[in-house]
Amino acid sequence: MPIHEKNLIRPENLSKHDELVIEGVNVSGDWSTFIKSRVVSDYNEDLQEEIAALAGGEYIHRCWQCGSCTNSCTVNALNPDFNPRQWIYLVRMGFEAELIRDRDIIWQCVSCHKCTSACPRDVVPEAVMHAIGHWLEHKGYTPKRPSTVFDEVFSEQVIHTGKIEDGAVLLGFFLRTKQSLTQSWLVQMVKQLVLKFPVQMLMQMGWATVFHPKTSNWGSSRRAIEEFLQEKEAAVEKKLGPEQPYHEPDVPTNSVDAMKMAAE
Repeated sequence: MPIHEKNLIRPENLSKHDELVIEGVNVSGDWSTFIKSRVVSDYNEDLQEEIAALAGGEYIHRCWQCGSCTNSCTVNALNPDFNPRQWIYLVRMGFEAELIRDRDIIWQCVSCHKCTSACPRDVVPEAVMHAIGHWLEHKGYTPKRPSTVFDEVFSEQVIHTGKIEDGAVLLGFFLRTKQSLTQSWLVQMVKQLVLKFPVQMLMQMGWATVFHPKTSNWGSSRRAIEEFLQEKEAAVEKKLGPEQPYHEPDVPTNSVDAMKMAAE
């Protein structure tokens, strides 16, 4: 599975002499550039199976490295370091440390689905990016992201009540992420609601936020969903092991850090 893009070669793995003459031939600069040999010590032969065990990563094995996902990526157009094709390649090769090094960039995916639309193999790259992100969280390589917390609050309310109450979801998200409820945009939104919404609707929203009314006869459906989720969680834990608390991995987060570590 060769990778041809120059930007996939880490800068710290390149060696170049600004001034070099060999047998009378000036090979300074780019002419003397070569890639340093690298001993792979971070190989994880189960990495692809671990990603495939998470929601969204089921079809990562279909990838044939055509690059359509990266070429169509909205974020890659602004940040060339965001490269779905590269990360899928690293997963399939089992290069865990290389993948962990980009742990702060992977979360930049905006779920625009352009990569999924362009993929000729139905890999669903957008979902794979989220699966990789959740793998990083499960292994403790990144703290739980706000998007994950929001998903948890949203899902818990649906499972518990069978309904979606926007006010309750927003309140739960802010409380769980320890954010202030007096943020300027939030205060302004509440003011607009009070001024423009009918009083009866405001009272219903307030009631739902506080008391969380449930869908009629929801109990059996809730139990079925909870049983299904327990089975999925057990399957993930069997593949990935128990969820780990966040810890700072001994891996640089970018090429600059890597070059500093190499120099030391």
